[in-house]
Amino acid sequence: MEITAVSGPSFFLRSIYLSHVKIEEITEGASFADECEEDIVNAGLCFAAEQKALDYLNRSEQYRKGLTSKLMAKGFDKFSIEKALDYLEGKKYLDDRRFARIWLNNRRITHAEGRLKLMNELAARGIKKEFIKEALDEFFEENSEEEICMRAYRKCMKTKKTQERTIAYLLKNGFALKLITETGKLYATEK
Repeated sequence: MEITAVSGPSFFLRSIYLSHVKIEEITEGASFADECEEDIVNAGLCFAAEQKALDYLNRSEQYRKGLTSKLMAKGFDKFSIEKALDYLEGKKYLDDRRFARIWLNNRRITHAEGRLKLMNELAARGIKKEFIKEALDEFFEENSEEEICMRAYRKCMKTKKTQERTIAYLLKNGFALKLITETGKLYATEK
């Protein structure tokens, strides 16, 4: 097999990133008006943003807002980022619903937190409310919030926290006061 080197600049783009030019019009020696030339350059920038986003996605699950921030920090413009991330969402490479589910399951390993704290953490990441609700409902179907609260309560008792400090800690970690009170009563009966 013979490989021929290509001289001059080359880059890749997707037809979906083009607004004014048809991909088949882009041939060697073709010339374009300023608007069409800009369209081709923008399509190339969208493709470059897509490739950088894929680099991040190959390392770990990402969410749209976080990926947007990472790409902006790399110097990509908002237009290119939006187009690239729309494409990746359409291909299901980027999915905030999936991110929320994975994040919750990973978080459970090292943190004992209630629904409210987890909801706020996901909302701070820009995850849509409907995705958060779905993910939390699924998470708490598989993981008892009562058991998670008891785990956190026991941890507080091992560290000899006062009842007031334990309640404050559990409230801060997103557990409802009613659940904390019930957990305290259950803990007292275990002793």
